[in-house]
Amino acid sequence: MQGPLRFEDQDSARGDQNIAMFYPTSTQMVYRRGLQAIPLSVDLWIHYINFLKETLDPADPETNTTIRGAYEHAVLAAGTDFRSDRLWEMYINWENDQGNLREVTSIYDRILGIPTQLYSHHFQRFKEHIQNNLPRDFLTTEQFVQLRRELASVNGHSGEEAQPGDDLPSGTEDITDPAKLITEIENMRHRIIEIHQEMFNHNEHEVSKRWTFEEAIRRPYFHVKPLEKIQLKNWKEYLEFEIENGTHERVVVLFERCVISCALYEDFWIKYAKYMENHSIEGVRHVYSRACTIHLPKKPMVHMLWAAFEEQQGNIDEARRILKTFEECILGLAMIRLRRVSLERRHGNMEEAEHLLEEAVRNAKSISESSFYAIKLARHLFKVQKNLPKARKVLSEAIEIDKENTKLYLNLLEMEYSGDLKQNEENILSCFDKAVNGALSIKMRITFSQRKVEFLEDFGSDVNKLLDAYDEHQALLKEQDSLKRRAENGSEEPDEKKMLTDDPTLASAQMMDGDMQVNQAAYNYNAWYQYNYQNAWNYGQYYHPT
Repeated sequence: MQGPLRFEDQDSARGDQNIAMFYPTSTQMVYRRGLQAIPLSVDLWIHYINFLKETLDPADPETNTTIRGAYEHAVLAAGTDFRSDRLWEMYINWENDQGNLREVTSIYDRILGIPTQLYSHHFQRFKEHIQNNLPRDFLTTEQFVQLRRELASVNGHSGEEAQPGDDLPSGTEDITDPAKLITEIENMRHRIIEIHQEMFNHNEHEVSKRWTFEEAIRRPYFHVKPLEKIQLKNWKEYLEFEIENGTHERVVVLFERCVISCALYEDFWIKYAKYMENHSIEGVRHVYSRACTIHLPKKPMVHMLWAAFEEQQGNIDEARRILKTFEECILGLAMIRLRRVSLERRHGNMEEAEHLLEEAVRNAKSISESSFYAIKLARHLFKVQKNLPKARKVLSEAIEIDKENTKLYLNLLEMEYSGDLKQNEENILSCFDKAVNGALSIKMRITFSQRKVEFLEDFGSDVNKLLDAYDEHQALLKEQDSLKRRAENGSEEPDEKKMLTDDPTLASAQMMDGDMQVNQAAYNYNAWYQYNYQNAWNYGQYYHPT
């Protein structure tokens, strides 16, 4: 809004009050762009109309039509705003100056039914308008005749001596008797005010329901400074009230007001779009477009919802474009890349989904990010494309690069466990061996070793492998005890503490030795490793050490 206003202000600052006369087209174009972007701005409409008054030729018969058209566009766009009184009053004063009393009455008929801040002031001015002018001048011919007939009918039944049609003419003819003329005028004025009093009373009730919300709005304009929480809460409650009690038009206007002062808060844009879903598909699209292309170009959630909306409407290419454009703007955002993958998967484009994940693995900025996408790629290959060998290769290659990532081993084990355990025994044991003999902490190696022994106890086909696994497990326990004793003697920091200090992300490794559900929400591991072993397997009570 400030941009178009500044354009004209600069002209005045240069000292040439009429410079806009020489460049009406360019200035008017700026105004129109501003009004198209923010049609609810009362200030901008007022500046634009004043600009038209100053630049249009008063002698041109089309000037008044143009200005009246601008006023009509203004009140249609912003006239239901609670703070639009200045615009309405400006319109009324202009019509008064033109001597168009009937137009003034018509405007009052509209504003008196709209809850605005100065509703009472408008009613007072309306009564003055009625009292200071003749009904024949401020009513249309049809309204005048209808009201005259209504009063004639009432007077005709008000007493025995009164005869229908004798006191008041039913048409537009003048009354010659001055007393009867004055009586008719006063009766008409009284009846008109009486009718509008009912409108005023209803409008006053509507205003009272909204007054608290309106009084709580401290910043109705846009500013980059964040709004206070109490302001955001007020907007939210006001919107919920209007949705429940107001008309569709009032709800839309309130949303438009809200997204001016709350333009940088995607929650309000999303709420606006969700509301419009029940009223206009194009309206939803328009809200999302404004939010994503103008106000929130770097907010992911609103872009994802826009893409999901277009997908719902069957516009798959548009959904792809939205997500791809946003990803090009904000590089490396996993949620957008995964949404692009899921979009392709839902519509059967498995090769493109695989390609997107492979590209993410290649272009990852860190080893941990590469491992994250490798897990996603492997799960896609295994769960969706049913290609276990290819999925196994992806995770095995990732383990070679990121040897200390527990999640890679877990996902590989999950896939291996999902097959025929008897036929897949060697692959499962190979995975255990990678973990036990790898670069993991001693604590994690012991945990995987425990699981290896458990697997061989439950599903193994060779007792020799079980005994070898037990011996290997015992050796790891002895190594852990040795490290603990050295740490107690002060010669070395405990291995677990050192690993957590060096890499805080390894704290999640505790999920395999205590709470096994830390990462289940993200990776949905099967329940096979969820056993909560409070104590390590005490094989010593069954096997005496030699």
